[in-house]
Amino acid sequence: MLLIKNGTLYTMEKEEAIRADLLIDNGKIARISADISPTEKMEVIDATNMRVYPGFIDAHSHIGISEEKKTPQRDECNEGTTPITPHVRAIDGVNPMDSAFHNALAAGITGVMVGPGSANPIGGQFAFIKTHGRKIDDMVVLAPAAIKIAFGENPMNNYGPNGNIPSTRMGIAALIREELSLAKAYFENGNSDGDEFRMECYRELFEGDIPLKAHTHRVDDIYTAMRIAEEFGLKLTFDHCTEGHLIAEDIAESRFPAIVGPSLASRNKDEVSLLDFKTPGILQKAGILVALTTDHPVSRIQYLPLCAGLAAKEGMGEWGALRAITIDAATICGVDNRLGSLKEGKDADIVIYDGNPLEISSSVSFTIVNGEIAWKP
Repeated sequence: MLLIKNGTLYTMEKEEAIRADLLIDNGKIARISADISPTEKMEVIDATNMRVYPGFIDAHSHIGISEEKKTPQRDECNEGTTPITPHVRAIDGVNPMDSAFHNALAAGITGVMVGPGSANPIGGQFAFIKTHGRKIDDMVVLAPAAIKIAFGENPMNNYGPNGNIPSTRMGIAALIREELSLAKAYFENGNSDGDEFRMECYRELFEGDIPLKAHTHRVDDIYTAMRIAEEFGLKLTFDHCTEGHLIAEDIAESRFPAIVGPSLASRNKDEVSLLDFKTPGILQKAGILVALTTDHPVSRIQYLPLCAGLAAKEGMGEWGALRAITIDAATICGVDNRLGSLKEGKDADIVIYDGNPLEISSSVSFTIVNGEIAWKP
């Protein structure tokens, strides 16, 4: 058992901080109370003058797939040889020995949504994993957690110059519709044309358990992703959503959430020319559920709290930014039953800071995953 005493708890169940003790037993939060007396069986962390948060979550990442020490052999982010690859799985590409996992833990990031990149219109299966471990199977919280689809420049630039489809946004949408139509026919009447393995990749999607995870930057791509999801009656997240602030009301009406970022990156292509830290706050104030992403390694994963601080400064506010890397991120990723807040019965994934994590001068004192201290200075 592990007891955190005298800390200021930001449970994220409510927008208020409380002075309380927190007891961890068997990897779970067992009790939160004003005063818990330690016993000989307990390891005690004195969190006096410290802030205690649920572990932070990056809702869109390529950690362990695009590794920190990047070589052609260590960048496996895209199976860019054919445009439709729903059957590739993040869990088969993540290397838990990637040094970025250490950096994540040192920043208090305990959970990540990780998967293929955006070279393909349909890129494969994302997984939600924890950042502490050596065996990917033991780190998985939810897999598959989403099916990646991508619009805009990346699929066009990957295939078009070689004379292949897609070379246009119309081609991207057509390929996605064609594939989803085949999947719909398979689940409605069993017609798979002998490709049951690929069609089965969409089962959780068509049963409503997981979303399409849509790489969308520009307004027109956001609308196309929305249109396709509504046509097939599927869940969807708008990942990146760079120009989402221009159509916040329509996104709110769709009720699809947004995962915004990487805002701490260069405007290195046309579709991110309007990138701004004001976007997540505008979307959140419009009633949209918002999470933040570093899109690691586009921005390095340890800068997630910094991104939250900049988003807070540009209109999101402190609590809104904290929610975007804790409970709202967990909800969007489909893991809020276990993660995202400090609540009895949830996984004991916790970060203890010596100050406000949204301020650059603050540091992590302890990162706890599954009730065990996974990082400390």
